[in-house]
Amino acid sequence: MERKVGNSVVGVSQSDLTEMDTDAIVNAANAQLILGAGVAGAIKAKGGPKIQEECNVIGGTFVGGAVITTGGNLKARHVIHAVGPRMGEGEEDEKLKNATLNSLKVADENNLASISFPAISTGIFGFPKDRCAEIMLGTVIDYLKKGATGLQRVVFCLHGASSFEIFSEALKRLQA
Repeated sequence: MERKVGNSVVGVSQSDLTEMDTDAIVNAANAQLILGAGVAGAIKAKGGPKIQEECNVIGGTFVGGAVITTGGNLKARHVIHAVGPRMGEGEEDEKLKNATLNSLKVADENNLASISFPAISTGIFGFPKDRCAEIMLGTVIDYLKKGATGLQRVVFCLHGASSFEIFSEALKRLQA
């Protein structure tokens, strides 16, 4: 499913993030940038050790922050590591919005035309998927509507049919 927003396209896909052929994929990172399990583990397994090596040099970032590394052996040339909130830490909605927004800004700062996001914080961090979809899609749409971006394509790459449905429905509502 895709929708045009300004000069860009926002899409929702049920697929493997590590197989996305966009300029960058977004890693649902922890603040220490240690590629452990979940999305980060899959990125580490397919992308190779160079991504973790670059993360080690960067050292970490704040909750809501985003940094960029190479894509290693991935199809994507870059990985943007965005740190989403853990449920219960406070101000989770604002922190998720910032992680999304900062990922978009990093993409633009690096002249990227396309980016793929996972559902940040919905795994072991416990963020509700429906709330995640509303916040992340809303942030992306607002950013793209402003028009001051080189991003032509933003894809939400989701694991599982339920996540795909939640994000698809949210995109329909937000674009109505």
